[in-house]
Amino acid sequence: MNQNFTQFAFTDSVKKAQEHYGTRDSYARMETSGDRFSLTYNEIAFIESRDSFYMGTVGENGWPYVQFRGGPKGFLKVIDESTIAYVDFRGNGQYISTGNINGSSKTSLFLMDYPTKKRLKIWAETTITPANDNEQLLKQLQVHGYKARIERIVIFKIQAYDWNCPQHITPRYTAEEMQGM
Repeated sequence: MNQNFTQFAFTDSVKKAQEHYGTRDSYARMETSGDRFSLTYNEIAFIESRDSFYMGTVGENGWPYVQFRGGPKGFLKVIDESTIAYVDFRGNGQYISTGNINGSSKTSLFLMDYPTKKRLKIWAETTITPANDNEQLLKQLQVHGYKARIERIVIFKIQAYDWNCPQHITPRYTAEEMQGM
């Protein structure tokens, strides 16, 4: 069942910290604010305009791992209102994220837009499939003109998401964004 992101993020120790620092009452109200797992136009437009994101997984040893994923703008695609996916390109061959996902399908994604100081956090159940196992999805996810070797398809079934506070984000711009200024 998809849930409000607070179900995943607000563990007992987090709630104790909120109480200690005086924010628990406002976040207790947030816990009853309803589910956030179906993407709206705002999330879809944001996701599909990214050229990178950060993905968190946890290994069998309990240690977290964060991996940067990048590609041409729009390489992360929305499949439906609760599913996003991308084709995973060959990298350095360590396969840490892939192995972690095979061990535990739970992932978190962190999508940044530095110029506008926006960030979106996503909790997802993730599956990995060989690229050639789903020709229709592969065709939908391919990034035309990008010369990288596709090894697999990574599919995120969104369980929850939350927009994060823009405070303390330092704007950064790509060369492409600077040329448009």
